[in-house]
Amino acid sequence: MKAKPSLKDLAERLLVDIRPRAKSLIVTVYGDAIGPHGGTVWLGSLIGLMEPLGLSERMVRTAVFRLIKDDWLKATPIGRRSTYGLTDAGWRRFEAAYRRIYAPLEMAWDGDWHLVMILATGVLPEERDALRRELAWQGFGQMGPNLLAHPGADAAELAATLDERGMAERVVVMKSRHVRASGGPALKSLVREGWDLDSLSLGYQGFIKRFAPVLALLASNESLAGETAFKLRSLMMHDFRRVLLRDPMLPSELLPEKWAGAEARKLCREIYGRLHEASERHLMTALSTAEGALPPLDASFSQRFGGI
Repeated sequence: MKAKPSLKDLAERLLVDIRPRAKSLIVTVYGDAIGPHGGTVWLGSLIGLMEPLGLSERMVRTAVFRLIKDDWLKATPIGRRSTYGLTDAGWRRFEAAYRRIYAPLEMAWDGDWHLVMILATGVLPEERDALRRELAWQGFGQMGPNLLAHPGADAAELAATLDERGMAERVVVMKSRHVRASGGPALKSLVREGWDLDSLSLGYQGFIKRFAPVLALLASNESLAGETAFKLRSLMMHDFRRVLLRDPMLPSELLPEKWAGAEARKLCREIYGRLHEASERHLMTALSTAEGALPPLDASFSQRFGGI
């Protein structure tokens, strides 16, 4: 009879299946694990932390160098060593992603839509394309050549994006409300035209297939080593983030029944809640800062996924 895989075995299999890139995985670890502890650590301790995730010292150093060039991280030399922490731009990016990744399972919708109409004149093609890409990342769907829409968009994030890109005076932003029941067939068809939910659903289904066995083993009360907990947590959040950052975060009223995204988020929350204590113990022993031990977790950590 074939032996049941352990959590350590599953972590190794997931690492092979997911095959994370060094730079992207380090972004995940900074956002999920290091940020809540202040966002700055010695490079040497980061190298040690990432080794069980398949990253060599050279891979970590190369990825960190690229993240500095991309204004995610900054180096602070202290003697012959350096700490590496998030830049202001890095913090802003994480805060924007945080609202999506760790959102509660259910989010209320007031029925309003945000419409963004890009002026036909006075906007260069490259400016138009860049704004479309940025708003697509925020979940906006393209409803016409110069019209983008989103139900329940973050108004502050939208305004900040338009200001940063110098587009505030070259677009018209309006709020609208559907006059019939929100679940009408025409509205569901409009959603299908504006967003590729089928592809997104397949991504979530893949996540569920990979991580459902992890929850089953955790529920069986198998003993959990801190390093394995950290490894599973990081791989899970990396995989979840890759799918979720393509998710327009539409209200449940506009989604198909038995939406895979809701099941995936619930699974992620359950696993995260079972992993975080052991993984945090590992982080506290594996990482260090110029002041010594990692600072305590910030207060917002306990509110992830609506409360863990």
